[in-house]
Amino acid sequence: MKNLAGLMKQASQMQKKMEDMQAALEAATIEGSAGAGMVTLTMSGKGELRAIRIDPKIADPDDIEMLQDLIVAAHADAKSKIEAVAAEEMQKATGGLNLPAGLKLPF
Repeated sequence: MKNLAGLMKQASQMQKKMEDMQAALEAATIEGSAGAGMVTLTMSGKGELRAIRIDPKIADPDDIEMLQDLIVAAHADAKSKIEAVAAEEMQKATGGLNLPAGLKLPF
């Protein structure tokens, strides 16, 4: 029973760390950019889009496809940065505990 109490305490501590990590990700601001900074997206650590900045020089009505491609590329850049931050925060929260492959936390 003593081991069970210790295990329950560890689980409770892990849950608190996970909640703290999720709050930190929500508060994080991540930027992704494309086209040498001509298009910049700002996202939360949970992947919510917060802002888009587009340099007016790139907004050519005759070449809207390039602008669309740059927005997609900036999103991909931001998303990869979010995943890196989330992995780092997860490493901190789990204390180096190796989770099973494919288990993606916190979302």
